[in-house]
Amino acid sequence: MREELRIQLEQFKERYSVEQAVQGRIARPMVEFIGEEILELAVAALLQGENLLLCGGKATGKNTLADNLAWLFARPAYNVSFHVNTDSTTLIGTDTFVGGEVRLRNGPVAQAAQYGGFCILDEINMAKNDAVAVMHSVLDYRRLIDIPGYECIHVHPATRFIATMNYGYAGTRELNEALVSRFTVIRMPTLQEGQMHRLLQAAVPEAAQENIDRCIGLFMDLDEKAVNGEISTHPVDLRGMISALRLMTDGMRPKDAVAISITNKCFDEYEYQLVQDVVMTRFV
Repeated sequence: MREELRIQLEQFKERYSVEQAVQGRIARPMVEFIGEEILELAVAALLQGENLLLCGGKATGKNTLADNLAWLFARPAYNVSFHVNTDSTTLIGTDTFVGGEVRLRNGPVAQAAQYGGFCILDEINMAKNDAVAVMHSVLDYRRLIDIPGYECIHVHPATRFIATMNYGYAGTRELNEALVSRFTVIRMPTLQEGQMHRLLQAAVPEAAQENIDRCIGLFMDLDEKAVNGEISTHPVDLRGMISALRLMTDGMRPKDAVAISITNKCFDEYEYQLVQDVVMTRFV
């Protein structure tokens, strides 16, 4: 990272302390993000007060980048996994009884706003537009949450929102223009072979070099077939590759580890056979 960005990052952390109650939410990511240029773009945008929308295909490191950013900025992290039933109460909070009184039990968005956290909105294009519409006043210049019956929650100056979205997943929908305009968008590039090697080595440091190389080759083979429309993106699964490597280090035969981590995720029999044939070229 450029020196000027490092200096600004340290100044940010000195300016905004973290309350003791939420310091447990500041957690080192399990995997370091690989991609200096994208990381610098994201850090620079967040330092300027922007919110980020990370978009791209599978295995491009969107969630890994979001977790790493929260750690670099030393902010408590709050996660929201969107689905078709996500509504405003999921994000902001719900009524609850405390001491015989009705009070607001803050949701992850409200907590991030209160404590200056980084709120990671995972798969934001899985939610209905009317659900994320409540985010408009949080994300724009107003930076507040107006909850009927309660006082307004003003967003902490250190609070940032990082949304992620995949292309073409079942159940996804187009984001409305008003929401997209409130984000700075970063398109995540496909991982290259060298980046994958560093990532797998960091995720499973005890893995044999031969197995890492074979997993990378298999991933590239499957990704090419998915791009060409021969198979779906189901077996193009980086998490599955990491799981397979971990199983191999525990003594499981490589072909069995790949079978239960990758191949068996194909429930269409024709696709299963295609993927099995590709696996057999790398693991025999």
